[in-house]
Amino acid sequence: MLKNNEYFDGKVKSIGFDSESTGAASVGVMAVGEYTFGTAKPEEMTVISGSLKVLIPGSPDWQVFKPGETFYIPGKSEFNMQVGETTSYLCKYLSK
Repeated sequence: MLKNNEYFDGKVKSIGFDSESTGAASVGVMAVGEYTFGTAKPEEMTVISGSLKVLIPGSPDWQVFKPGETFYIPGKSEFNMQVGETTSYLCKYLSK
């Protein structure tokens, strides 16, 4: 079924779901701001619209991801994002 998620005083909202083709995932929207997220499992994030500036764990430099681009975050880590415009994304929770 669907699960509503809300973070950072409503500035980040997503709908979580499980499907046979993607496994556990969520699709969401982030308002302009700076955010730090923690992960339990590895994550694959794809920008749908807008853009995300991301500091990936272990990387010394911020990277910008635009629509259609994907980045990976290791499990059991924290990562920082800067959102300069309202941005939508798909996050897949990987099993390994």
